[in-house]
Amino acid sequence: MNAQMAPQPGVPVERAADWWRGGVIYQIYPRSFQDSNGDGIGDLAGITQRLDYVASLGVDAIWISPFFKSPMKDFGYDVSDYRDVDPMFGTLADFDALLARAHALGLKVMIDLVLSHTSDQHPWFSESRASRDNPKSDWYVWADPKPDGTPPNNWLAIFGGSAWQWDARRQQYYLHNFLAAQPDLNFHEPQVQDALLDVARFWLDRGVDGFRLDTINFYFHDKDLRDNPPLPQDARNDSIAPQVNPYNHQDHLHSKSQPENLAFLERLRALTDAYDARACLGEIGDAHRGLEIMGQYTEGETRMHMCYAFEFLEGRRATAEGIAQVFRDLEAAAPDGWACWAFSNHDVQRHASRWGLSDDALRCYTMLIMCLRGSVCLYQGEELGLAEADVAFEDLQDPYGIEFWPEFKGRDGCRTPMVWQTQAENAGFGSGKSWLPVSPTHAEAAVDRQEQDPGAMLHHYRRAIALRGAHPALQAGHQDDLRADQNLLSFQRSDVSETLFCAFNLGDEPAVATLPDGSWQVVSQGMRGAVSPKGQHAMLGAWQYLIVKRAEG
Repeated sequence: MNAQMAPQPGVPVERAADWWRGGVIYQIYPRSFQDSNGDGIGDLAGITQRLDYVASLGVDAIWISPFFKSPMKDFGYDVSDYRDVDPMFGTLADFDALLARAHALGLKVMIDLVLSHTSDQHPWFSESRASRDNPKSDWYVWADPKPDGTPPNNWLAIFGGSAWQWDARRQQYYLHNFLAAQPDLNFHEPQVQDALLDVARFWLDRGVDGFRLDTINFYFHDKDLRDNPPLPQDARNDSIAPQVNPYNHQDHLHSKSQPENLAFLERLRALTDAYDARACLGEIGDAHRGLEIMGQYTEGETRMHMCYAFEFLEGRRATAEGIAQVFRDLEAAAPDGWACWAFSNHDVQRHASRWGLSDDALRCYTMLIMCLRGSVCLYQGEELGLAEADVAFEDLQDPYGIEFWPEFKGRDGCRTPMVWQTQAENAGFGSGKSWLPVSPTHAEAAVDRQEQDPGAMLHHYRRAIALRGAHPALQAGHQDDLRADQNLLSFQRSDVSETLFCAFNLGDEPAVATLPDGSWQVVSQGMRGAVSPKGQHAMLGAWQYLIVKRAEG
């Protein structure tokens, strides 16, 4: 982790091989971060231009969402060439420049590998669909129709409708767990695995520090193509798909999360371990078995380093008891696993809006996530306290939102351009008409305005990240005695060097925190008024927190 202060620009920071354990990762959605050439779309050169700002936050790494060549049906998550940059984002030389600058600033660089599927315009798919007997005929998941011509089973796509698309060339269906333009690769074919490992090797050789692996549990499907069973209505939730989507009506036992995946993950980890200080972060898309799968995927030292959890990306707010239950479930399912927590990302409504949070509540949750055991992903703009942007239907770009409007408005509201300067054109994002409109409300909270206000949310995030970096116990220490008492959540974090007690009032009414026996020194406390422990008790006002360290001696 970083020292208490952010690294100075231009001064490289060396980190241990396990930098990822307890690290803070800043997610960048390249289309919306910084437009350097005025075409209205963010690009790699724009990211490089803003890396000094990212480093000033004190984070350890950046995760860059896909920038590979793509027809952009799903904004880069439909890859047509894994080894090149899409021209709208720049060139491989631009990526190399970004990587060099990030490393000079002490930032690790993780890229978003989408291995479960490609674009239907990828050369592999063009060859595969041409006939049933060509060298790549089995590289994708093909199946004959039922005798009545309908799809081979009942599997559904996350973006709506059947997960099967008829192809007239082969007179077969192909599987797509997402858009029909995103055919699923057949991981049961060894050549597919080898080709994808070669893709990972290409970027490791180029110098990336790791991968965020998109939909890691979708790699394999059930070879027998068995139907998924129905899911009881009271078991459905919105962590993977909105409630209006019939995808939530199934228990996806056979369309994903297959046991054969473990062997491939071990091959990927072995490749990564051949390079120094690299890390794999797997995204698990499963509303019911996420923690169980995390336990399997991070078990031991031969699979993923960590997995990206959805438990705090749901629509319902993370309550004290809810958080405690997540960690109880995690302990049961993955006692040796390592989670990476997030409240917001490019696929869900920003948590300020999703949970209806006040400014004080946002600050409390920010400090909380920095104290929980695991690593952390922050999404661009959340450090400004941004709420979900309001995007009119006529401005929508996301096919997901267009399909389910107006009950579900899609993901564009969290993908609008980053705001840098309140008074500048497009809030400093770029000189051309932006691909999504800049939110006027966001512009009022732009970076330049918050930099000038010591009490702004931006500086609170910096302090919270610095606190984590200053305390080894918060980075990788044990987490014990986690308790929920109505709105009060408390726990201890400890390692050989220190013990911290952390208490968070996640509600609007005062709460009393009881400190463990011993002498404690205040490390950090809620900003809206000081908290003064009286004996072994501390009164926490609404959305206040208290972090104390056991005194030595």
